[in-house]
Amino acid sequence: MSTAPGSNAREHGGTDAGPPVVWDFSTNANACGPAPQALARVRAAAHGRYPDPAYTELRAALARWHGVEPERIVVAASASEAIMRLSAWCARQGWRRVWLPRHGYGEYRHAAHVWGLCTVDEPAQAHLAWLCEPSSPLGQDESPETVMQVLARPCPVVVADLAYAPLRLQGRAVLGDGARRHLWQLWSPNKALGLTGVRAAYLVAPAHVAQDALAALQALAPSWPLGADGVALLHAWVQPDVQRWLQATLPTLAQWRQALVDGLRHRGWQVLDSVAPFVCARPPRQPEVGRLRVAGVKLRDATSFGLPGWWRLSAQPPQALEALWQALDEDVRPHVAPHRPRREGDVPAAEVSR
Repeated sequence: MSTAPGSNAREHGGTDAGPPVVWDFSTNANACGPAPQALARVRAAAHGRYPDPAYTELRAALARWHGVEPERIVVAASASEAIMRLSAWCARQGWRRVWLPRHGYGEYRHAAHVWGLCTVDEPAQAHLAWLCEPSSPLGQDESPETVMQVLARPCPVVVADLAYAPLRLQGRAVLGDGARRHLWQLWSPNKALGLTGVRAAYLVAPAHVAQDALAALQALAPSWPLGADGVALLHAWVQPDVQRWLQATLPTLAQWRQALVDGLRHRGWQVLDSVAPFVCARPPRQPEVGRLRVAGVKLRDATSFGLPGWWRLSAQPPQALEALWQALDEDVRPHVAPHRPRREGDVPAAEVSR
């Protein structure tokens, strides 16, 4: 299924109801993961009791990490939940106009549809604007022109989705620390840590947001949006040993991404530049997805991102690449019907045509 404007249908990478996925190029999780130190903390979490419903220690740890007051930390069940909650909060303020990236995460549009927000063409017209750097599916930085447009006349809520910022492989972000301080920051570390099965995220509110507004946003969440495993993941995120592991994976991911790009271009695929460990590519002929899935390989169709004919693929280890090349090369071979020996009574095709 594809996500169309005004539709409730959503498409994601990762596990689905289809055949088992052995070699998953459809998800943007760090393929070097899971981070062993973070996984150990998740496994050791106190699953037998409720977390603190106010997440006092967790919010203090995240606040120290970002150099802000704990009141500015808003924990969320996931990035998708945070997107939905921010959209709901804006709708309750009477703010009805949202600006979306041309190619971006489908949850932005879905949340806008659910809460009756209308999309606008220019950031200056919006009450809510979404930025994402590096972006998905393209893995590219926001253009300086877009950032200037958004910041020149700040709308009430501008959100920088930073899910892939920790996985940047090259260059410097257009949205630097100075710009981020004036925006809402959305962090979902499970991708960077290779633990996407643990759902946890948080927002860092800009300093100018009033306390009653933050309280209203907090009140829109159910009790305990994070379970014990999510709390453990976010605590692990700010630990020095986990950050060292993450930094050590980036050169490997860069090598794997380059091997992916080289192999795709060798097979005639058009590949767009990316600063992240995933790329968008368009094949010379569309692959037979069913055949790839039978081979255990899954790619991410980028149609729902507004890129029909393109696919998003993530950097994966060498054995996964070998499986991908074998599946793609097999897919383009002519499919010849199996030879069946002629039996007595068979009529030659030449005679049938007469």
